[in-house]
Amino acid sequence: MSYYRYSSSSYYRPSFFGGFKFFPTVIKALLISNVGIFFFTSFFGLFSIQGLPLSAIINMIFPLYPLGEGFEIWQIFTYMFMHGGFMHLFFNMFALWMFGMELENSWGSRKFFVYYMMCGLGAGLTNLFIAPIFGPTAPTVGASGAVYGILLAFGILYPDRPIFLYLLLPIRAKYFVIVYMLLELYAGVTGTQDGIAHFAHLGGAAVGLIYLLLERYGYSIDKFFPRSGFRYVGGGKSASGGYEYTSSDRRNVSDANFFDIHDEDDRINQARIDEILDKINQNGYQSLTEEEKKILFEASKKLN
Repeated sequence: MSYYRYSSSSYYRPSFFGGFKFFPTVIKALLISNVGIFFFTSFFGLFSIQGLPLSAIINMIFPLYPLGEGFEIWQIFTYMFMHGGFMHLFFNMFALWMFGMELENSWGSRKFFVYYMMCGLGAGLTNLFIAPIFGPTAPTVGASGAVYGILLAFGILYPDRPIFLYLLLPIRAKYFVIVYMLLELYAGVTGTQDGIAHFAHLGGAAVGLIYLLLERYGYSIDKFFPRSGFRYVGGGKSASGGYEYTSSDRRNVSDANFFDIHDEDDRINQARIDEILDKINQNGYQSLTEEEKKILFEASKKLN
């Protein structure tokens, strides 16, 4: 395991080897889909149908239009996968990977996916209903609103993590997030005409904050969403031969005592393992009973 030190504080960060994935399931899917859609629309946008460029048709259907100006209900979802240029796409995807990788590894893929989509939808709704109060709005594209929700969660869960501005200047994550949010708020309220949907960014962060606050007080929103095929088992093999789970709050994770299961009548079947993996994906490793931990341990020995 790896420990990093920043000023007078130290923190744990799991190794990339073992259970900590460099490209977790949802982030990998989001990167592939966003990049694929960008190049797909860019390529087919070069062609025309009866003299009408396909790029114009794409730009009429998928971006998020203001209410009454070409708005369609599906645009609240599709706008997150459209980008205005390569650099717009690059910085959004880089930030998603940089700040989201550890969140997905800690939370599990299902919870991360629900959080990301809720922040993106919240950003779109904010841009529809609140942004027009402060000035004229235009069609909106990009995953920035959802990414700002990821950024906010990173700053709350890892407040003392160093972030290097321009790869040189270290700043704690909590201060980085605060400064970014204040700049967005100032630009949105003053009606800065820079072509950036500032209230969409703030909306994504606000929805993320509400989600995290509700979770802190015992209300889990993602349980209301249907289960998906995403699964993630955190942790990697430790020096002692056991398995460990990496979480944003390691105080809640206790060491499991494992015992061999010799009773042939208690054979582990795949359905039972899938059930346990779903439970980890939804509530984390710490929610498992001792029996479930033993089953996973026995299954891991068989795989090895």
